[in-house]
Amino acid sequence: MWGIDPLYSLSGFVVGAIVGLTGVGGGSLMTPLLILLFGIHPATAVGTDLLYAALTKTAGTLVHGLGRNVDWHVVGTLGLGSVTAAAITLWWLSTVGGQSPEIAHLLGVVLGGMLVLTALSLLLRRWLFRFAAGHRELPSRTRFIVTVLFGAMLGVLVSISSVGAGALGVTVLMLLYPRLPLLRIVA
Repeated sequence: MWGIDPLYSLSGFVVGAIVGLTGVGGGSLMTPLLILLFGIHPATAVGTDLLYAALTKTAGTLVHGLGRNVDWHVVGTLGLGSVTAAAITLWWLSTVGGQSPEIAHLLGVVLGGMLVLTALSLLLRRWLFRFAAGHRELPSRTRFIVTVLFGAMLGVLVSISSVGAGALGVTVLMLLYPRLPLLRIVA
């Protein structure tokens, strides 16, 4: 009726289900699918995935928020760095021309690097969590600064690749907030 390829819908459903269950995987699954399966330009795939992630994560935020699982202090601290860094990154990409071959190459390199980091964070997560549990927490001021800086790094990298907010975010938050329950970290 609308000319929508059912494969897009099926891909969105499967990726959305995985993200809904785990909190991770949206960018690391959807962006490569859009590029490799559907032949979409990397810049368009990243932008499309970021919009898709915003919609699916909004639904997840609503559910987790109503369940009182969200730690809004941590969200605000991450947001101080990530929102600013993402805005600057997107402004820069728009001024240099997001569809150029050079930017497509940069997006591909960052996407590949983020996929590797995401895989490593998932593989090493249990070891990292045990490591963090065996050490004392950072002082609150230091943890605040590191969280803002990590948010800024995520803002840049996710704006360029759309990958890492879930897997890397959860892993680093587990290290920074080892006493925070995993459900609250994911939320």
